[in-house]
Amino acid sequence: MVRAGNRWGLLSGTLLIVAALPAGAQDGNAFHNRIGPNLPSPSMSDPSVPPLPEMASAALNLTAVFAGGDKPLRSGLAWRIYEDRPDGAKPGIVARSEAAEPSFTLPPGSYVATVTYGYASASRRIAMAGQPVAEQLKVSAGALRLSGAIGDVKLSADQLAFSVFVPIGTNSEGRLVRSGVKAGELLRLPEGTYHVVSTYGGSNAIQRADLKVENGKVTDATLNHRAATLTLKLVAAEGAEAFAGTAFSVLTPGGDTIREAIGAFPQVTLAEGDYVLIARHDGQVYTREFKVESGLNRDVEVLAKAG
Repeated sequence: MVRAGNRWGLLSGTLLIVAALPAGAQDGNAFHNRIGPNLPSPSMSDPSVPPLPEMASAALNLTAVFAGGDKPLRSGLAWRIYEDRPDGAKPGIVARSEAAEPSFTLPPGSYVATVTYGYASASRRIAMAGQPVAEQLKVSAGALRLSGAIGDVKLSADQLAFSVFVPIGTNSEGRLVRSGVKAGELLRLPEGTYHVVSTYGGSNAIQRADLKVENGKVTDATLNHRAATLTLKLVAAEGAEAFAGTAFSVLTPGGDTIREAIGAFPQVTLAEGDYVLIARHDGQVYTREFKVESGLNRDVEVLAKAG
């Protein structure tokens, strides 16, 4: 009886434990709910979860110096910031400035910064990642400043025009850089050798020179002309009043026309040498030969008489 009582006692204890459990206790979820709350899993759409912070825009500070040194460029600069397009598409301009040391505020991304100094330029790829960036671009450039003279006499700027070329092979005028450069103008150029053509007076008074532009330096050059300015007149007698409305043609001895002008006393600038002057007035034609001496400005008269 004692053995049977123990067996039943164990059984009844087991029954008590089972009875203490609620219905459905074998359901895992129910048991879990019983021992702790069922917390939801966090998600990006849950408004209670803050979004990841985005990288903010930052400053890009730029300066330019002459290559081979640390001499800064303070004027004549044009800055451009482009999108760096890896797909090869044409990049768009994001920002621009003409300041000596510009600062641009840019969002994260890849960019190309360029600076031009006249006809010289430099560029650099720059990555922005939410932090300030400072970059220095090096430009290999110098400048030309041109003038003209006859002997020791400087020519006025309005009488001169310069054209600047880059020689290619044996052709000194291989590629035109710029025409119509004025005397005294600062022409900023990449370092190298250039061919300069100076025209005085708009006709055949021309001088040429090969000039070297050095990095970080201004090359001052004066081209010396051998020419003179002449006043053309058709007169009845030497020193008499000039006939108005006369048409003049200046020719070389070989018959090539150098210059044409109309008026009572037009002025022409010619290189030194020998010339033929033809004057036409009231259906009549008059001629004379004359000589131009460098620096000797004077009147050239044609007598209006037969022969």
